[in-house]
Amino acid sequence: MKILILNGPNLNLLGKREPDVYGNTSFEAYFSKLEQRFKNCELSYFQSNHEGAIIDKIHEVGFSYDGIVLNAGAYTHTSIAIHDAIKAVTTPVIEVHISNIHTREEFRHKSMIAAACKGSVVGLGLTSYDLAISYLAKVEK
Repeated sequence: MKILILNGPNLNLLGKREPDVYGNTSFEAYFSKLEQRFKNCELSYFQSNHEGAIIDKIHEVGFSYDGIVLNAGAYTHTSIAIHDAIKAVTTPVIEVHISNIHTREEFRHKSMIAAACKGSVVGLGLTSYDLAISYLAKVEK
């Protein structure tokens, strides 16, 4: 089972950025734990601060991987292009957010990508990624 974890803008700063919201753990450190937990899955990780690179990665794996776990960061609230990229591929995408976007600033309450995704996991910290991977690993293709 091949699953891509795809993180968007500013998520390269996890562990440093607003630790009261996002915690003290870098994503690289957390990814190592995910690899240990999900040994039955071939996990890969990609992060970009650039919308086009995120779209290109969705196109690259969107017909060959078994799942994509996507934290689009702020692009969640603005990117119709990422929404369209998700709809264009056959690989299921699970939207994740570390914080609860519905309890933050009002501009974060609307997800432009949610309607294109299989489901969403929000507000459960880094565990949001675990839950998304667990779901994808159990889905029969």
